[in-house]
Amino acid sequence: MPSRTSSLTAIGFDADDTLWQNEHFYRLTEERFAALLSEHAEASHVSARLLEAEKRNLQHYGFGIKGFTLSMIETAIEITEGRVPASVIQQILDAGREMLSHPVETLPHVRETIQQLRGSYRLILITKGDLFDQERKLAQSGLGELFDAVEIVSDKTVTTYERLFARHGDGPARSMMVGNSLKSDVVPAIKAGSWGVYVPHSITWALEHSEAPVGEPRFKQLTHLGELMGLLEQLG
Repeated sequence: MPSRTSSLTAIGFDADDTLWQNEHFYRLTEERFAALLSEHAEASHVSARLLEAEKRNLQHYGFGIKGFTLSMIETAIEITEGRVPASVIQQILDAGREMLSHPVETLPHVRETIQQLRGSYRLILITKGDLFDQERKLAQSGLGELFDAVEIVSDKTVTTYERLFARHGDGPARSMMVGNSLKSDVVPAIKAGSWGVYVPHSITWALEHSEAPVGEPRFKQLTHLGELMGLLEQLG
């Protein structure tokens, strides 16, 4: 049970770009993709069309690298009006596979912070995306054993947090969600009744942008994860 904040019993953590690097590899792949289509369109146009495809395809493929790869292929077909060479499709597929096998790069302050919290709070990893890829990254990160529960979900909504904090904690009111996405990690958690702690990453996917709920009393923002212990002591 918690030893620092008497009312808080569970803390949820996002994974991608909160515990380890993620969006950085998407951006590098997107640049590589734009270069493949440079004879057909400017890089900015390719990126805009790709974002449109990703937005359309979320309902079909969900979040993650596989959906991103399929959206690149779809965008290449559209931009070239169906004339994209098979060799380019192959290079897109290769780029997607490289992303799926890229080594995990844990972010600063992550391991020591989670180790300090372990035993004082119920720690829950709450991440969305492709099941196999998220399991791979968690295994490679070496952080899995530090969490009391791991939940890989299709999306993060108010209902998601209500359900998971009831399952693994004492309900949303006695829980906190920590992550780099205002849209997915912070705003819906606060609406569910939890604390929402925003830890910005240097790169944020366009579809994850949202306004910070600065007027909400349960909203907090940190510079990095290493400041979480100090915040918990303040709240205590």
